[in-house]
Amino acid sequence: MNRFLSLTYNNKNTISLIILLMLTMITAALAGMKGATLLILLIAVIKFLLVAFQFMELKKAHLFWKAALSVLILIITGVIFVATKV
Repeated sequence: MNRFLSLTYNNKNTISLIILLMLTMITAALAGMKGATLLILLIAVIKFLLVAFQFMELKKAHLFWKAALSVLILIITGVIFVATKV
């Protein structure tokens, strides 16, 4: 197998980091736009879940912890979205 074509653990981290940087740049571009609250919150959720599953190795955790964290972040995001619309 060609060692340059195989995705190793470090390559996955690098890809995740590049995705995080791109999402951060998109968030910065949207920051000045009116009505972009929901989109910015969704990007923040994606970034949070990417960090949790990739760098905190939640992907190896029990299903309960994966579901609990996902539900919790969705609840928190919903509360923030509702609070900003009031």
